[in-house]
Formats: sequence, C-alpha cells, structure tokens
Amino acid sequence: MSTQQHDQPAQGRRQLRPTDVKRLNRDWRRRTGGRLGLLVESVTQPFNIGSIIRSAAVFGVEHLWLAGNATSPDHRNVSKTALGTERLVPWEHAGTPAEAAAAVREQGMRLVAVELTTDAVPLHEAPLDGDVCLAVGGEDHGCSPALLAAADAVTYIPQIGRVGSLNVAVATAVALAEARRREWAH
Repeated sequence: MSTQQHDQPAQGRRQLRPTDVKRLNRDWRRRTGGRLGLLVESVTQPFNIGSIIRSAAVFGVEHLWLAGNATSPDHRNVSKTALGTERLVPWEHAGTPAEAAAAVREQGMRLVAVELTTDAVPLHEAPLDGDVCLAVGGEDHGCSPALLAAADAVTYIPQIGRVGSLNVAVATAVALAEARRREWAH
C-alpha cells in the first residue's frame, strides 16, 4: 500500500453528527441489560472524581457509592472534568467501605474491586457478568483492607509497560469499558 493511500481516509468516512451519535448510543443501550454500579473509596482529587463520573455516565452506571473521604460530586472543581455529567449519575456518600459494600449488596449487585492483590484475576477473566459493582480506591493507596475484605472478587488491569499503575480515573474507565464489552460480546 502506498503512503498516499494509507494517509487518505476511506471513501465516504466522516465523523458522526450529534443526531447520529444519539441514534448509535440508543442502539447500544438496547443491547445492554446488566446493571452496573461503581463504588469509589477515598478518591480525593476533584479532577479524578469528575473524570470518573464522566466515564460512569458514558457506560451507564446506575449508581455511584462514595466511601471514606471521597470528594463529593458537588465539589466546585469536579465539574471541570465531569462537564455536566455529574447530574446524570445518582450518587450517595455511603460511609465506610463496609457500609458502602452493604449498600451495594442491598441492590443485589456483586462487588468486584480493582486492585493488585495476591488473589486478583486479570480483568479479562474477572466475574463481571450479571449485576456488578466495580470498586476503586484512592490515588495513593488503592482499595483499603476493609474494602478488599468486603469484595466478592478482586481484579487487576494487566500492564506490560515500565509503569506500575494507571491513574485511578483511567483505571476506572478501562474497567467499566470491559464490563460493558463483556456483556455486549455475549
């Protein structure tokens, strides 16, 4: 293939218009039946919370539980990265990690923490079927021992680079995307 052919966009390719995007998203919503929740423990940076909320809205998270000293979605700096999506995801501060885990279970969801532990399974093998709530922990220390003890399973995101971790907002987006991808693949 010549360089010129490689650099040229496919004939007729164009970015979708807003109405096309709405139609596409509606089609994907019709293919989505599983309930997806998110528990965020002690994430304190407003830009991380805003980014997490935006990803939660994109992937149809039905409820956001905050635990520990997580920054509230109504913090003035959250909106800089949430871009208005904070109004689309119902949330509550559920207290301690154990109390938040109990609130998740009351909604009939399995709790899967995203963390590096001795018993964690790779994300592509995690039990993400059915009604599931993913849990992520703070920027510096990850999920607390209390949250890990309350989780039904633990998963990690395989990484092959020379960096040992992802930003919590990015890791959350990767895990939410995988939960939906898995549902859509079946």
